[in-house]
Amino acid sequence: MAHHDPDLDRIFQALSDPTRRQMLARLGQGAVPVSELARPTGMALPTILRHLGVLEEAGLIATTKSGRTRLCQARPETLAATADWLSQQRALWEARTDRLEAFLATLEDDDADQPRD
Repeated sequence: MAHHDPDLDRIFQALSDPTRRQMLARLGQGAVPVSELARPTGMALPTILRHLGVLEEAGLIATTKSGRTRLCQARPETLAATADWLSQQRALWEARTDRLEAFLATLEDDDADQPRD
């Protein structure tokens, strides 16, 4: 496993912003135009476009232009890569805590075998 994966870095950086997470949540319901993504945020269009640029660069969304409308859609396969990394980390830490728990159990057993004063 790579210790520094630039793709994962970009994904987690994109997900670190609540506005971008809100946009992804909305896009989870289906593709929408940029104006519909911007409406609940109350932000100016250039700010929204910067957020969308970060999401698109991370591979979390794709945009297509049809006439004067830019349509955004989520790319859930990119989030799957993130879920795989998180799953690996969870397995690693669960194995470590299991070994610690087993070690502590042996210490308790050794302590129980010692004569009391």
